[in-house]
Amino acid sequence: MSPAYGLRSMHRFPLCLSLLALPTCAFAADATDGADGTQIVVTASRRDLLGQAGTASQGSVSREEIALRPIYRPGQLFESIPGLVVTIHSGEGKAQQYLIRGYNLDHGTDFANFVDDMPVNRPTNAHGQGYSDLGFLIPQLVAGIDYTKGPYSAAIGDFGSVAAAHTRLVDAVPTQASVTVGTDGYQDVFTGGTLHLSGGRRLLGALDLAHYDGPWQPGQNFRKVNGVLRYGEGTANDGFTVTAMAYASQGRLITDQPERAIEQGLISRYGTLDPTDTSKSQRYSLSARFAKPVGPGQLAVSLYAIRSTMTLWNNFTHYLDDPVYGDQEEQDEQRTTLGGAASYTVKASLAGIGLETVAGLMLRYDAAFVDRKHTWHRDTILPTCYQQQDDGPTYAYAAVGGNCTADHVRIVTVSPYVQETVRWTPWLRTVLGLRADYTHASDHSDVSGIRGSGGQWLAQPKGSLILGPWARTEFYFSAGRGFHSNDVRGVFGTVPNEGGGTGGATPFLSATTGIEAGMRTNIVPHLSLQFAAFQQDFGSELVYNPDTGQDEAGAPSRRQGIEISAQYHPFGWLELNTDLAFSRPRYRTDNLAAYGLAEPYIADAPNFIYSAGVLVDGLGSWSGSLQWRRLGTHSLDDGHLYPQDSGYSEWNLEAGYAFRGGWKVQVGIFNLFNSRDASADYYYVSRLPGEASDGVAGFQTHPLEPRSARFTLAKVF
Repeated sequence: MSPAYGLRSMHRFPLCLSLLALPTCAFAADATDGADGTQIVVTASRRDLLGQAGTASQGSVSREEIALRPIYRPGQLFESIPGLVVTIHSGEGKAQQYLIRGYNLDHGTDFANFVDDMPVNRPTNAHGQGYSDLGFLIPQLVAGIDYTKGPYSAAIGDFGSVAAAHTRLVDAVPTQASVTVGTDGYQDVFTGGTLHLSGGRRLLGALDLAHYDGPWQPGQNFRKVNGVLRYGEGTANDGFTVTAMAYASQGRLITDQPERAIEQGLISRYGTLDPTDTSKSQRYSLSARFAKPVGPGQLAVSLYAIRSTMTLWNNFTHYLDDPVYGDQEEQDEQRTTLGGAASYTVKASLAGIGLETVAGLMLRYDAAFVDRKHTWHRDTILPTCYQQQDDGPTYAYAAVGGNCTADHVRIVTVSPYVQETVRWTPWLRTVLGLRADYTHASDHSDVSGIRGSGGQWLAQPKGSLILGPWARTEFYFSAGRGFHSNDVRGVFGTVPNEGGGTGGATPFLSATTGIEAGMRTNIVPHLSLQFAAFQQDFGSELVYNPDTGQDEAGAPSRRQGIEISAQYHPFGWLELNTDLAFSRPRYRTDNLAAYGLAEPYIADAPNFIYSAGVLVDGLGSWSGSLQWRRLGTHSLDDGHLYPQDSGYSEWNLEAGYAFRGGWKVQVGIFNLFNSRDASADYYYVSRLPGEASDGVAGFQTHPLEPRSARFTLAKVF
């Protein structure tokens, strides 16, 4: 069990904070340096990557858009990535769920997240492989988000085969403070500033405290504290930063509930059958980034150390396995992550041909203890565990030391890569990359007594052909190989009652291949347009599911789709934007029955995502945005077209007015038209009291929060 976090009095927000004494600093400029040292000019919400991007779907979201978008929770910052939906099926203290390109990426299985070069995804996590909890982010400190889609970048490895996002942090902010209050028991206090020292040195500090109940019955009573200290010298290309981050949170989890329980009046629409489900999380990190011209090239080095803990109490099936005490499980994790990356970039010219060579190396080490317990009302640890079986009844066995599973896991990953960009002519360039990932892991189960260890190499060639620009238009053709790692408990077979260790029988790394073609153009004045058509294949996967405590094999799959994204700027203060994504997710095998499938339809895989918005900035003292997002219909039962979820539609609005003297007021209205759609729907077997012992297959739902409002008063000193 994770230690207590000392957050019980967080609702008593201290308004007098020492950071308010920091002096005023300069704000972010309108131009920054790109990864290759060239200047990228910010044009409203997106950076113009014409002549620089390696693929049609690569992009960069500016700080301006992030500051303007209505953000209900930190993870929704990433909905600025075209075609990405960030939703929630439980509570604020749990990693959100990501959907893009016809994939439900759960809590981050194939969506790689990096913050200031630190990896966020957690392999062999207590709750889900690739778990990506972004609750430690402070939106006011985000400088921008650089994103890629598909397995086409040599600099991206594990979990990044479908999409990846690198979140950049600011080096300085003006001294400021803000207080936000809202409906449903929402309060937030933020303060931050930068102390400028001699010789161009600077020290940034920020603190954010938040509380939220929500419409849930009972309320979440979610509390969190985020703190950041960041010291820097020099510039992005010749300097360094050292950053310390701290995050702690706890609160009630309102998981997806049986729809029939709501219909029978057992709970309200916003209620729960188990009000003791809870989350507790901590994350502390220390990271450093160093960049310097060395010889003919540019050297970049990053190092990080992360300590994280989490405990989740979840009850998804209620009384299916244990008709007396219920099916609540406690999932614990204590993890230390150490690592770093180094790259060396050399630009040259040979016979008039421009060359850019990047050679890099990434290292990562994870030491984690993960366990699972059967609990009742959170505080009572029960002596009997239950193992769900796909091909038979649930198996009961005795807990060992109170644990149903308990694993000591060590994972080492070494990832060298090289990428060569060649500008053959002013209208033709190629990008060729090769990456090799080696993963070695060991696992010792305290419950089964099984030990396992082993490793695997995976080579990943990647490449792009870019034609143009002609009339401010470029065309892209890309292909590549990527992967995601599997939970090592499934690799070694250390799960109790599933047989001896079988290291190597299941791969550490599950490969994927993708192709993409598209274009981007600025040929129409004031209009930026991007288009991409893609296909991505996954081989047969075996992924450990910590919710059930066992391995789950999946058939080969294929996604095909198109994405269209546009930004129109009729005036300097106005942007209209829209993102449209269609996809066709299907299993790809001639023997569906071998995988227990009747039809090739993939559960929870969206085939349509649409968003549209208006951004206003610099209209006198006014700023704001209106955003609409639509998640389309998708199947809920693996291997069947029906039942289906109709998806959801949501409008969010934010408006602000800046006064003289640094004062600003801001109002946000979320779920503007009070949609009664669900943010997440599932279809699986659960059991209510009095139902048949084998349970009932039915809809499990987590509704969107009803219309709510938040009011912010901010001051820049």
